[in-house]
Amino acid sequence: MSRFSCVIAVCGLLALPALGTAAATPADQAVAEAQDAAAQLREAIGKLGEAVTADDQVVALTEVIRGYEQGLASLRAGLRQASAREAELRSQFEAQRGRLARVLGAMTSLQQSPETAMLLHPAGALASAQSGMILSDVTPGLRAEAERLQADLDEIATVRELQANAADMLGKGLASVQEARRLLASAVTDRSTMPARFGEAPEELQKLMDAAQSLDEFADGIDRLESDIGAPMEDFEGAQGSLKLPVIGSVRRTYNEADAAGVTRPGWIIATPPAALVTTPWPATIRYRGPLLDYGNVMIVEPAADYLLIFAGMSQVFGEVGDVLAGGDPVGLMGGSEAPEQEFGTQFVADAARGGDAGQTETLYLELRKGTETLDPADWFVLNPVVDPGQD
Repeated sequence: MSRFSCVIAVCGLLALPALGTAAATPADQAVAEAQDAAAQLREAIGKLGEAVTADDQVVALTEVIRGYEQGLASLRAGLRQASAREAELRSQFEAQRGRLARVLGAMTSLQQSPETAMLLHPAGALASAQSGMILSDVTPGLRAEAERLQADLDEIATVRELQANAADMLGKGLASVQEARRLLASAVTDRSTMPARFGEAPEELQKLMDAAQSLDEFADGIDRLESDIGAPMEDFEGAQGSLKLPVIGSVRRTYNEADAAGVTRPGWIIATPPAALVTTPWPATIRYRGPLLDYGNVMIVEPAADYLLIFAGMSQVFGEVGDVLAGGDPVGLMGGSEAPEQEFGTQFVADAARGGDAGQTETLYLELRKGTETLDPADWFVLNPVVDPGQD
């Protein structure tokens, strides 16, 4: 290719749409959000020592664990956003691979030729002058193109650094939150300040369990139990539309939504990470806790007269029948096992990049009832920024 032809080729290539935009750096925003989440995680872990000596360890440890989980969810969102940006840039690079190769080839050819030779043209002095004018026009375009490419590559490097730092930090913090969960289970058992409104009637509950053929039938029976149990006096109905979800995760199936087998349930299926903390969203009295049929551990609480909240699928459940819980009190932990400490961070970053409910291996069933009727949780609960509706 002649020097003049090379210049003309570069002009044509620069007329195509730019690969990226130097002004916008979405990766920087994702990194900032992830750094805020990391600070939240470190703060939560730092409070573990204070929680151990707190007068009410249950409250303090619950705050530590929930703070850590909220930080994880926020970090997951930041990593997902950053990974999506990296994928977008790589897709653009791939789509314009040929164009970039021609630009780089033309730039290399121009760079290897002496400036005096590039200004000469076989057609004479006039053509040489014209080629010089073209070169002066092309040079800023080449520089801008190179700057755009460098900005995109810098964004990818920023994302990779974020992922590496996050993986390292998460691995170091895992042991602390696992210790907090262990201490919480012990503290709930030892707690002596829990008010109670119910004299246990295990025989009555056992008869109901033996006779029940379904969760629906069992819940109806719980609602009809004759006992001195009483619901808290707070205005539960007035909280409609503002309740926080009991666990951080993703709503996998909504009210009466059929699964792959066509089965529907009058509640929500929430995908959660292993060992996630489950809390009550409203002051409530425990009406039942323990295994039931094939639902795993079930917790049924009464937030108001004639209302029942049902949580099913936990590995551990806390408290005893008749305990009166405050809003935000722990009711149990999900099952499953996290990756070993040396692998946890890397696995978390990979799951965040995949999006959806990757890494959320456990499922909590949430149901709300009024009398014998089930209610759509969508009318009562709010999906906060770190809890998504299962679409990523």
